[in-house]
Amino acid sequence: MRASLKRLGVWPETGVRLLGRGIALAALVGVVAGLGALAFDWLLRLVHRVALEQIAGYYGNDLASSRLSDASEIHWWLLLVVPTVGGLLSGWLVYTFAPEAEGHGTDAAIRAYHRNRGIIRGRVPLIKTLASALTIGTGGSGGREGPIAQIGAGFGSFLATRLRLSDTERRTLMAAGLGAGIGAIFHAPLAGAIFSAEVLYRDPDFDAENLIPAFIATTVAYSVFSMATDFEPLFTVMRLKFDDPLMLLPLAALAVAMAGMSLLYVRCFYGTHRIFHAIKLPPHIKPAIGGLLTGAVGVAVFFGVAMIDPTARVQALGVMGVGYGYLQTVLNPPNHQNLLIGVLLMVGLGKILTTSLSIGSGGSGGVFGPSMVIGGSLGAVVGLLFHRWMPGIVVVDAPRNDVIVFVILGMASFFAAAAKTPVSTLIMVSEMTNGYALLLPSMWVCALAFLLSRGWTLYREQAVSRLDSPAHRGDFIIDVLEGLTVRDAIHRVNRQFVAVPLRQSLGEMSRLVTDTHQTCFPVVDGEGKYYGLFGIADIRQFLYDGGEFAMLAVAQDLADTDVQPLTLQTDLSGAIGQFAQGRFEELPVVDEADPGTVIGMLRRVDVIAAYSARLLEIRKSDQAAAKP
Repeated sequence: MRASLKRLGVWPETGVRLLGRGIALAALVGVVAGLGALAFDWLLRLVHRVALEQIAGYYGNDLASSRLSDASEIHWWLLLVVPTVGGLLSGWLVYTFAPEAEGHGTDAAIRAYHRNRGIIRGRVPLIKTLASALTIGTGGSGGREGPIAQIGAGFGSFLATRLRLSDTERRTLMAAGLGAGIGAIFHAPLAGAIFSAEVLYRDPDFDAENLIPAFIATTVAYSVFSMATDFEPLFTVMRLKFDDPLMLLPLAALAVAMAGMSLLYVRCFYGTHRIFHAIKLPPHIKPAIGGLLTGAVGVAVFFGVAMIDPTARVQALGVMGVGYGYLQTVLNPPNHQNLLIGVLLMVGLGKILTTSLSIGSGGSGGVFGPSMVIGGSLGAVVGLLFHRWMPGIVVVDAPRNDVIVFVILGMASFFAAAAKTPVSTLIMVSEMTNGYALLLPSMWVCALAFLLSRGWTLYREQAVSRLDSPAHRGDFIIDVLEGLTVRDAIHRVNRQFVAVPLRQSLGEMSRLVTDTHQTCFPVVDGEGKYYGLFGIADIRQFLYDGGEFAMLAVAQDLADTDVQPLTLQTDLSGAIGQFAQGRFEELPVVDEADPGTVIGMLRRVDVIAAYSARLLEIRKSDQAAAKP
């Protein structure tokens, strides 16, 4: 692969060609992510058509469905059987070939980014694709973004590994692939790119270095996917505008409600996950149980809605599968006056339960798609309630329909609160609905919902911030140590050390192992000037390799003369760099005025202790500043 890229002129090491290499690799990731999105979308529609339409008789005007079923066509008892079989097949695939593919794939990609150097096993995207198509296509509640994120991120990881790129470059391509897949499948390229940099952290933090590759990869992926489908937004929405600042008051209440619902979603999801984890059964079977219970909830909603509004019971089966058909109806009904709060609540809360059962049991699928249905349905409830209470502000009469605003902003604020992604979510919902006129109120509700939900997240693998990410720990050690010198780290006891003269014999040096606590020893010449450094391991190695002549060796034979000494004024960031590049746990410190005179030894643990003390000081300062 490297040879092919060289022939194309995009595998150089410096200059303009290095830039070309980055563009080419990001674009290649985008091509694969776009094709992967197409393959998964086709497979999901195929499974949906066979399992739910042809077998169960459920046409939900969703995915493969070209029409809406009549209630009499649906074999409701098969809505129990089909998701069970889908869960059984999905569980067998995942737990036989790639156990890390269970659950929602975005969290697995985040974990790989932070804790596994960006490495994703090559088989994971394939297993995730098949298992998710089986889970969602047979009626399990899940989103398409999880498997697509795994496909894009997995290829980015694979490409970087094959080309023997650095860990940093691998993580960058992995994140670009994640954003490319999501941007393509949701017809939201800008949001997908920003999502890949934002979703990694709970705090409002970004990996900005990932953005440019993600822009390139997402642009290509979106173009590839849309050329084979269409370039239209995911949802069809009437033209909207925001011109009444008084609406910000009920929208603030919407943000509060969505933050509370996001807590319910997270607690229900992970509570269900803990229950299934505690069940003493083979993990292969658990997704089948989750599928059966998902079908049971779907059937309960089907008959429950029939008692409230018989005309809505088929669409209410959106609690199963992707559910976009029902969401499209909520976004653009003939008359919002006909939407019943009871039906919306049953669908919104039912979707929380079915998603928790389908994915929390070990099934495979994303959690973003269901969040759109949940947030949209519950947002409509809040909008209809405020129309009753404040009809002069929240209007549903043509040509203005403010309930749609609550639906869209309910989608945005719900996921912003659940996933800690306020920026990408408000852009994504705008792109998905072609509703850029709502950017201002979107900022309002996403910011409020995010601030009210700081204590929980749907993505457990998110780091709190870059400071807490293992992927950036080295960067922040340098940043935290900035301004500190060797003088701040070296202890008084380290000023007392043993130096070894050039002609000291190996026998005398070997006694240093038991007579001192040092692990490294500076070698000095006849005038006491620094010559080089050796460690205890050097003594052992010399004794092992030197044979009968080993005892003839002197300190000069062991000394490594390439080790540059530090001074008391050396920055600790520079010192940690020397430790990282070398093999010694201690480095000599010389007098700056007399560079040949050794005055102490700095240990690696001294630098770590200085780092920890400074980090604690920074955190205490931040906590004090945060107090009112």
